[in-house]
Amino acid sequence: AGMTVQVTVLPSPRCLFDDPVQIRVAGLRPQQAVTLRASLVDESGELFQAHARYRAGSDGELDLSRSPALGGSYSGVEPMGLLWSLKSKTPYKRLAKRNVLTPFCVDLEVYEGHGDLNCLLGKCTNERWFLGEGVKRISVREGRLKATLFLPPGPGPFPGLIDLYGSGGGLVEYRASLLASRGFVTLALAYMAFEDLPAMPEILELGYFEEAVNFLRKQQQVKDTGIGVLGLSKGADLALSMATFLPGIKAAVSISGSGFNSLIPLQGDGFIVPPHPYDLGRMKTVDESGLVDFSDILDDHRDPATWDCHIPMERSLAKFLFLSGLDDTNWKSDLYCQDAVQRLRQYGREVEFCSYSGAGHLLEPPYLPLCQASMHKVLGVFVRWGGQWREHAKAQEDAWHRIQAFFWQHL
Repeated sequence: AGMTVQVTVLPSPRCLFDDPVQIRVAGLRPQQAVTLRASLVDESGELFQAHARYRAGSDGELDLSRSPALGGSYSGVEPMGLLWSLKSKTPYKRLAKRNVLTPFCVDLEVYEGHGDLNCLLGKCTNERWFLGEGVKRISVREGRLKATLFLPPGPGPFPGLIDLYGSGGGLVEYRASLLASRGFVTLALAYMAFEDLPAMPEILELGYFEEAVNFLRKQQQVKDTGIGVLGLSKGADLALSMATFLPGIKAAVSISGSGFNSLIPLQGDGFIVPPHPYDLGRMKTVDESGLVDFSDILDDHRDPATWDCHIPMERSLAKFLFLSGLDDTNWKSDLYCQDAVQRLRQYGREVEFCSYSGAGHLLEPPYLPLCQASMHKVLGVFVRWGGQWREHAKAQEDAWHRIQAFFWQHL
């Protein structure tokens, strides 16, 4: 009695979203049973929560980097478990940041006991930002481009990156803003389902992506040693196509992608790469949940009839990094990556490849919680993405470090 319980977030309650933090609780009784709860309200008002049961040490303290959780949303020693296990009350919601100029605020609360959460002992708030100190966000509408440019503080020069998301479309900024906060000039580029860009374009023009490369290369703060490009899902095969058909791309990262052109024909200068053949008749609806499984809709990628859809990456001088999850239930990205890596290695090309067991399709920056299924904005159905919570969280941390190290090395 009379003792106040302090919850602290170290090194600071304010950090970047991809920063690990140390969560500590002091002022408990020795061996006291408590429940920790994290709550975050996203920009649409959706509540995401996680909780874990703990027991204080003999000094009445808890340190999540050393104390094991005894159950709840996760168990064991998981310093960042309260973040990566956040889950919405409404099923099939994906936590994504729309406005990178504001932080996500995570409320951390400590409750008495392992039962009902009705006696609050202490709380604090962790402000998690997507834009580092001094990083500039510049909206780009130049020529046909619909993009956002992020500039790290200072004169540079910095390595330049183009960041592409998948077939859900839109202009997704949070990965690009975090990369800029880590020292890259990053251009987040929309290419479908945004403003007047059609939801499902009949064709994508390589010239549009070339405009983006030229725009980035002429920025004063960008190093002139070449550009990097990274993409997720459909954005991944576009990244590989850019590295293959456009000059000046030195390094490309494919996340949950494939070595062939998917969904939409790609028009180059005097050639077209057709999309890999697929049949929507092979999509399956999973039980009564209404989730859709697309993993079998593509024709066999080993069938010679599909080879004209392959991106001839072996012609490229760029360096490649492929990342995929073995539990990707959206499509067989691991198989497709292995195929692409094998082809590149046959031609003596340098390529890095990392596949993660238990990771799903949506490999995001670290501490964004796993989304096993969500509404696909363009297709208008609930899609399964796959992944196991803990493994997926570990994969996201590792992938994030690899992506940055890869670009620092080759740019």
